[in-house]
Amino acid sequence: MQSLYEWDFLDREKNLKEIVEKNIKEFGPGLEDESFIWGLITGIVKKMKRIDAIIEKAAPEWPINQINPIDRNVLRIGIYELLFANKKEVPPKVAINEAIELAKNFGGESSGRFINGVLGTIYKEVEK
Repeated sequence: MQSLYEWDFLDREKNLKEIVEKNIKEFGPGLEDESFIWGLITGIVKKMKRIDAIIEKAAPEWPINQINPIDRNVLRIGIYELLFANKKEVPPKVAINEAIELAKNFGGESSGRFINGVLGTIYKEVEK
């Protein structure tokens, strides 16, 4: 989330790979397996247009560029895990709960409720 936020905040002008490598070095020293991080980052970037379109459909009153950058990137992670990632690694309800916790810890006062509402809407649509 830190790397996506930083990249997004800088209007995607800085190299995402460099940002991720810097953050792994700073926040994950001794991390033995970086494959989950890289899989998540590359997956989100590859599906970003589709993910953003899903956000705009699920939260039509919030244009993507008006969503708080933390919330926007938490949604991107949550949607990617919910719709595109390996469900055995991260079951849908776990993806939603993790996104809500990220929002509560790093977002604004109403971020948890916002993330829960958007991801809940998407999950209900997927279930249909």
